[in-house]
Amino acid sequence: MGAILTALLIPLAGTVLGSAFVFFMKHEMPELFQKLLLGFASGVMVAAAVWSLLMPAIGMGSVWPVATGLLGGFAFLLLIDYVTPHIHPKGGHEGPQSRLSRTTMLALAVTIHNFPEGMAVGVAIAGALTSDFSTASAIALAVGIAIQNIPEGAIISMPLRSAGNSRLKAFVVGSLSGIVEPIGGALVLLLASAATATMPYLLPFAAGAMLYVVVEELIPEASQGEHSNLDTIGFAIGFAMMMVLDVVMG
Repeated sequence: MGAILTALLIPLAGTVLGSAFVFFMKHEMPELFQKLLLGFASGVMVAAAVWSLLMPAIGMGSVWPVATGLLGGFAFLLLIDYVTPHIHPKGGHEGPQSRLSRTTMLALAVTIHNFPEGMAVGVAIAGALTSDFSTASAIALAVGIAIQNIPEGAIISMPLRSAGNSRLKAFVVGSLSGIVEPIGGALVLLLASAATATMPYLLPFAAGAMLYVVVEELIPEASQGEHSNLDTIGFAIGFAMMMVLDVVMG
């Protein structure tokens, strides 16, 4: 039980650590560094989706449940994105009109990103408990997501500080945006443990949700403006790091 709780909390720790950057940096994170970090986060998430979720699901049998789950993950995040009012640091308002504050909608944008990551960890843990999915692979996935959550935490807390919020408020809001990860992971874990037969669907579902975030948000934001090659470099580094982490630990 302790190991499961630790795995669920590892990604949140990355978000908290990244949000703490607001206490050590006087100004908003340099744009070029943001591009590099967004690319890195994208690479980690794509590698995690492929190596930690899709490949094990394909190894369980037919490819059709994998394709169905993958598309279901995309559809689920598309729906969440559509019904949740939110804004991104470099983008306009998305979702239905709302009177929520800019701070709240910035936090909601990151929360949408974090939820599928928590789902992925929960599914991986459930796979380790109910099937041949490696426990080490589940931990590697949690660690990889935590690493990419560090820049994400900083990218949300620093703009909140620049918008006039106190350092403490920016840190708290940034950290709380990651609380959905252990919650989402625990919910998925409870559902998945009830039926082993759902794993070929749940693993790619989590992968699809993560890939949606990468394609719809992270890569477009990183590619805006000049020096878009930096996000490509960051992507390559993040992908390679997560691939090695998964293979070595798995």
